[in-house]
Amino acid sequence: MSGIRRRDFVILLGCGTLAAWPLAARAQQPGMPVVGFLNAGSAAVFSELAATFRQGLDEAGYVEGRNVIIEYRWAEGRYDRLPALVADLLNRRVAVIASTGGPAVVEAAAAATTTVPIVFVSSDIILKTGVITSLNRPSRNLTGVVMSTSALLSKCLQFLDELVPKDATIGILVNPNVSNTDEDKENIQTAARQIGRQIFILTAGKEAEIDTAFATLAERYAGGLVVQGDLIYTNRRDDLIALAARYAIPTIYMWSEFTAAGGLIAYGNSLAEGYRQAGTYTGRILHGAKPADLPTMQPTRFRFTINLKTAKALGLTIPASLLILADEVIE
Repeated sequence: MSGIRRRDFVILLGCGTLAAWPLAARAQQPGMPVVGFLNAGSAAVFSELAATFRQGLDEAGYVEGRNVIIEYRWAEGRYDRLPALVADLLNRRVAVIASTGGPAVVEAAAAATTTVPIVFVSSDIILKTGVITSLNRPSRNLTGVVMSTSALLSKCLQFLDELVPKDATIGILVNPNVSNTDEDKENIQTAARQIGRQIFILTAGKEAEIDTAFATLAERYAGGLVVQGDLIYTNRRDDLIALAARYAIPTIYMWSEFTAAGGLIAYGNSLAEGYRQAGTYTGRILHGAKPADLPTMQPTRFRFTINLKTAKALGLTIPASLLILADEVIE
């Protein structure tokens, strides 16, 4: 792929649409197992990640439409819809539920069934909810992939600190409605004091409040922005990137999918890899494995990605100290 330099192997996001498998084809294949793919976001934003989930299924020997049916259910950012969407999947007699898009999705699926296997992709907040009690020996009918987000805001602040003027104030955008936000705020305030950087906290718990947050950033002449890795922001990925460009605010995100879509920099686990692993686990369960025998995975690799095209548009020069650390540089 021209224009992209990589130091390590990178999972390439698959292409394709999320159109449901034609009903006529389903009728022709009555013996196919059905997988429920439940996500708290929207198909428009998560289509590439759903493609990597299918890639993992394929690696396990299951190809959508050939020997497995996938029923997609999207909450479109509305957590209140999750119970009904789970019930709908259970009525379809799914063999596995792939619960993706955050702890609320996992909790909704776990509350609805203790027998149907659940494979999840969630942040490590899930470890504090009691839904799973052990990484090595998952309990009940759940296993999956835990993505690290705790304390990452502090590391993101350190990266952004090297990019913006030392006297500039940096905004921190967090969702006040998630359980780890208070901890995140304490961690990043401590990190800011350690590096001598002035910060201020912005909250947006609804998608409409994101626009207001950027207006506030402009009013306070913020030199940069750190965005929490919450689903509400992932679901508004393209809007966040567009707002950062409109207000010319250097912004760092937690997922490399943001830099691939035009965001400036990102630091965190690979969502694509997490979804691929969830697809592989789903395939193994379809082959007969039990969730309790599949240890919950916790990726240990963090990816630092930079979009030089966006940096140029913002009039920024990325220092060599950051370029040498980057796993991927989009030019």
